[in-house]
Amino acid sequence: MAGALPSSNEQISQDITRRSGEKDHLNGATTGETRTTIYGAFLSSDEQASQEVPRRSECFGKRHLLVLMCSTGFSSLYAMRVTLSVAIVAMVNNTAIPHVNKSVSDVCEYPGDNSTESSQDGEFVWNEYEQGLILGSFYWGYAMTNMLGGRLGDSFGGKIVYGGGVFVTSALTLLIPVIANTKIISLLIVLRVVQGLGEGVTVPASVSLMAKWVPPLERSKMTAFVNAGSQFGTIIALPICGLLCQSTFLGGWPSTFYVFGIVGVLWFLTWMYLKLSIPWRHIFTSMPFWGIFVVHTTQNWGFYTLFSELPTYMKNMLHFNITQNSFISALPYILMWIVSIVAGLTADSLRNKGYLSTTTTRRIFNSIGSYGPMICIVLVGYAGCDKFKAIALLCGAVGLSGFMYSGFTNSHLDIAPNFAGTLMGLTNTVATIPAFLAPQVVGYLINGNETVTQWRLVFWITGIIYFVGNTFYIIFISGEKQHWNDLEVL
Repeated sequence: MAGALPSSNEQISQDITRRSGEKDHLNGATTGETRTTIYGAFLSSDEQASQEVPRRSECFGKRHLLVLMCSTGFSSLYAMRVTLSVAIVAMVNNTAIPHVNKSVSDVCEYPGDNSTESSQDGEFVWNEYEQGLILGSFYWGYAMTNMLGGRLGDSFGGKIVYGGGVFVTSALTLLIPVIANTKIISLLIVLRVVQGLGEGVTVPASVSLMAKWVPPLERSKMTAFVNAGSQFGTIIALPICGLLCQSTFLGGWPSTFYVFGIVGVLWFLTWMYLKLSIPWRHIFTSMPFWGIFVVHTTQNWGFYTLFSELPTYMKNMLHFNITQNSFISALPYILMWIVSIVAGLTADSLRNKGYLSTTTTRRIFNSIGSYGPMICIVLVGYAGCDKFKAIALLCGAVGLSGFMYSGFTNSHLDIAPNFAGTLMGLTNTVATIPAFLAPQVVGYLINGNETVTQWRLVFWITGIIYFVGNTFYIIFISGEKQHWNDLEVL
């Protein structure tokens, strides 16, 4: 994007280069002598390439390549996450699991002969609660390493941290079929926990990279593009997993883990190339930080409720077969992918033209990404067995969530760019708790009683959590850089 930035943004631009004594670089101006930093070494070992702050006038610079690689990295990571959510439908022997329903009228009828569905039952006798444990155990480990990923990213640079997280996740994905076939559920849970430990560093590490390489007025669209990779990976993985699970030629459900595990390893092979004291007291007494903290946690509850349980709901309540299930489950994420990119472009355009302040932008876009899904997901509970209404509302719930990538996801960068990775590590650590807690709560509520009424309760709980989190966020959030961002001592 060519042209100079508005003069009102000069100070923002200069803040990025304050510590190294550089002059404003984002308008294409010449710079003073720059300081080599570890986090700059992204593309290769050539230090000269890492010493330039990216120019805003570049059509495709190093910051764009960084964003592209981070986006595809998240595509790979989320593809690996979703494989088990789909494959577990083919892995589990549902006919061997006892189900107790309150009344026949509270259960959706199968459309005709269900003999085909029965023949697709797998070899593992895991009830709904055990399935929730397996699906959620990944996030036990994931929550533990977010803070580590943030500190390593802020201190030493995010490239090796981010790439290492993708590699560990990929390697362990390849082992899932082997461990699952031992029929020892505890081993599979341990593997999933360790897998989460590896992936937990990736989000904070990516934020550290973004904080160093992305100019302030490009953050919304760049962040949206990076995070849209998550939805793109989900969109691609859902239908492919469904096809692979039904492919006897490729070996059925184990092939899903082999295919996406190998893709992750290949991504890692292509990826290979400041340290401040942390003002903890100021961080933990900052209400904008707590606004981010709360909304991040509540947003994740809603997102992971749908992410982990959508294929199960599609099969057991709406009675789609596994191929239909995987394709239809991808539809909401296609919408979210599109919405997140469009919202990012729109948010930056409104800020660049001076129509909205950063604070107002975050409030509006995050509210659309929270209250919109809240309404849709509650209404799903009243759609009953109407497949068209249920799918349309689920698409709305997931799709509108794309606005959050121009909302709270940028707030770490807005309030403290020097500590953005650390803040993301803090919030994402706690925000990961819903990722393993939500599937267990859902499993507990519907275990042996998978009815419209019980799912309605699940959706109401999720809607209330959405409302509380975003309301807290819009009251306390700020789009302005906080004074403690520039403190060098505790």
